[in-house]
Amino acid sequence: MPGALGALSVTPVDAVGLHERAESLARRSIKSSSKQAALRLALACIDLTSLEGADTPGRVRSLCGKALRPDPSNPGLPQPAAVCVYPALVATAAASLAGTGVRVASVAGSFPAGLGPLEARLDEIRQAVSDGADEIDIVLNRSAFLSGRYGQALGELVASKEAAGGAQVKVILETGELGSYDSVRRASVLAMAAGADFIKTSTGKIGASATLPMALCMAEAIREFAETDGRTVGLKVAGGIRTAKQSWQYLVVVSETLGADWLTPRLFRIGASALLNDVLLQLDRLRFGRYVRGDKTVI
Repeated sequence: MPGALGALSVTPVDAVGLHERAESLARRSIKSSSKQAALRLALACIDLTSLEGADTPGRVRSLCGKALRPDPSNPGLPQPAAVCVYPALVATAAASLAGTGVRVASVAGSFPAGLGPLEARLDEIRQAVSDGADEIDIVLNRSAFLSGRYGQALGELVASKEAAGGAQVKVILETGELGSYDSVRRASVLAMAAGADFIKTSTGKIGASATLPMALCMAEAIREFAETDGRTVGLKVAGGIRTAKQSWQYLVVVSETLGADWLTPRLFRIGASALLNDVLLQLDRLRFGRYVRGDKTVI
């Protein structure tokens, strides 16, 4: 384990500088000639998500169908990276996506609070993987973390990573509950030290979701971790990302902070449900020179 885990001493965050840089990156424009490539990349990095109490096997099969053919009139488009569902619906998603290259992700481990009994959380992770999940999105125990019980929070993440076996693990920090950028930086270091394959901003289940400054703070932690520990960790942003313009802004943050190597679904994801529709709308505009209706009639 990295020495930083002793007291979780991490590089302090200059909040003013962080906001100024995030605002500067948000203003970056994408040339018209690059917009299609940016849209296609955003599409390929989406974790197409449905995490509602009313989710049914039929609804999940429909979501998987959308992932496999995002726009039937434009078959050359990339598919989203994954479909993300609750553990009870993993088997349905796995059956629908078998052999397609689209991965199955599942929130597990007592999502979204992460406060169930540890063994029950680990059993849920193991069951999701057994049912066919390729990726597991778990939540940091914010109760332990915010109480300064870093060893407990770390140990639970390590146990969750072990329970996931060969599945990738994304650790959700729920940045809106952590209180400060220094706390987000500390949580990022803890999650990466525990073996996280990705660190993720939010559950999407509270009012505060992904923001550019939070994503930038986490990206800087990832960069420093890669430099000091030699391990590459991915970034996932989630919660409230609904427009293609927002996705471009996050792509710019990743590109400028982590470099082109991170501009791939292997290391960058966007958790979203509504984003796909706007990305397709913008791609249609590039194809036809104007927006089109849902029935693809040019207007």
